[in-house]
Amino acid sequence: MTNSKKGFTLIELLVVIGILAVLATVVVLVLNPAQLFAQARDTQRLSDLSSTVSAINLYLVTADTVTLGETAYSTANATCGLTGGCTLRDVYTIGGAGWVTVNLASSTGGSPLASLPRDPLNNATYQYAYVGDNTNKTYELNARLESEKFRVDMTTDGGNQNTCSTYIESTCYYEVGNDPGLDL
Repeated sequence: MTNSKKGFTLIELLVVIGILAVLATVVVLVLNPAQLFAQARDTQRLSDLSSTVSAINLYLVTADTVTLGETAYSTANATCGLTGGCTLRDVYTIGGAGWVTVNLASSTGGSPLASLPRDPLNNATYQYAYVGDNTNKTYELNARLESEKFRVDMTTDGGNQNTCSTYIESTCYYEVGNDPGLDL
C-alpha cells in the first residue's frame, strides 16, 4: 500500500497567486475604473441636460404665457460659465422656483420631468446652470464634463465657453439651449 498524498505544494500555490495578482493588476490598468465612473457621470449629465432641454422646448411650444427668467442660477456655486456668473439655487422643483426658473408644470399636459436633475457630483467644479433671456425667449444650460471620452464635447458644442486646456477652467463648459451662439 502506497501512501500518496494528493495536493499542492506551497510553491505551486504561491505561483498561482502571483499569476492571479498580475492578471488582476493588468485588468485594473486596462479598464481604469476611475475613467469608467467619470464616463458614467458624464453620460448622466448629457442625458439630464437633454431631458431638461426637451422639457423647456415643450414649455415654449405649449405654454400660454412664456416666462424664461433672466437671472442665472447654478446648483452648486456662482462659477458656472454663464456671462456674469450665477446665483446659487440648489432647488429642484419644476414650478419655476428651481435652478431652472421656468414653470415647466404649466406646459400643456404637464411637465415631462417630475423634478429638475441634479449633477452627479454637484460641487464647486461640477454643477448644472441655467440662464434665460425673456425678451428673446432664449435660454442656455451649462455643465462641465470630466471624462476623457466626453471632454471634447465642451469644445465642439457651438457655445462660447470652449477654451479648454485643463477642462476645469472658468472658460470650459458644455452648453446647450436655443440661444444662437450659446452666449448668454
